[in-house]
Amino acid sequence: MNPRRASVLARCGLGALWLAAVVMAGCALAVPGDDVTFARLPDGRRLAFRCSGHGAPTVLLEGGWAASSLAWSRVQPLVAATARVCSYDRAGMGLSDPGPAPRDGAAIANDLDDGLRAANIVGSFVVVGHSAGGLYVRLFADRRSADVVGMVLVDPSVEFQDQRLSAMYGPGAGSIAGLRDRSARCLAAATAHRLPSPDPALAKCDAATPLATWATEVSELDTLWRATSDEVAAGRPTFGALPLIVLTAGDTNAALPEGPRRFADRVWAGLHQELADRSTVGVRRTVIGTGHLIPHDRPDAIAAAITEVRTGRAPLGTSPPIG
Repeated sequence: MNPRRASVLARCGLGALWLAAVVMAGCALAVPGDDVTFARLPDGRRLAFRCSGHGAPTVLLEGGWAASSLAWSRVQPLVAATARVCSYDRAGMGLSDPGPAPRDGAAIANDLDDGLRAANIVGSFVVVGHSAGGLYVRLFADRRSADVVGMVLVDPSVEFQDQRLSAMYGPGAGSIAGLRDRSARCLAAATAHRLPSPDPALAKCDAATPLATWATEVSELDTLWRATSDEVAAGRPTFGALPLIVLTAGDTNAALPEGPRRFADRVWAGLHQELADRSTVGVRRTVIGTGHLIPHDRPDAIAAAITEVRTGRAPLGTSPPIG
């Protein structure tokens, strides 16, 4: 890479922008018309599912890091108009019980598998994963390959993302240390009963957040580019003819000057194109008018992609950006 370009990207805070491509905080909104079902896992823990709508195949929504099922509050009603759709709280998030460490992708996919069976939510499934959730649904799809009939990945994280970005931009470009440190500080403060706190470093630590949630956030990040990435890499190298749409946020790098922004956009789109190419009918599309938080900003784009994958009424393939 050109040293001058690397310098400009570093000065413009590219590392922080790539951080944003990992996380989706949950939205404190209710999902109209949904029902909360608690599934009892084999070890006695409960997972909370929010299901609504009717029609097969069932759509499963997996949120990004630190997201509960409520992160899908703008997407789920749109999908429920024509399909059965279920979002859920991963262990340690929302209404679900915490799970044993480590909270890596295999543990998360196993919980989802067991939870669906316990709640009698039967396939076939179209799986939808946002951000880090893209890794988790890929692992679930490997476990339930006979039941997963389609996939939508929403500005997804990719395995070993930190290493790949650091190789392009220099050390630390793909680091999630800032997110991890914040959650670890909040966990330590909550454990010591120091929340709420006047300390500016703890300003974003909500005293109402359970200890288990902070611990889960730390564990998910600690395993994201290690065990979880290893598990995804060990999975299927191709998806065959599985209907697959990968949505890339169009404005993730909007704060950068034009030259570096275009370069960064090409890099991110390239990583997503690699995912789309794992299916013989896979396609990648850029969603205009949104950064990483596509479920909040452009729920219509996600719902349209889900409908296309579910019904096959529109052909998968190359298309212009979604405006």
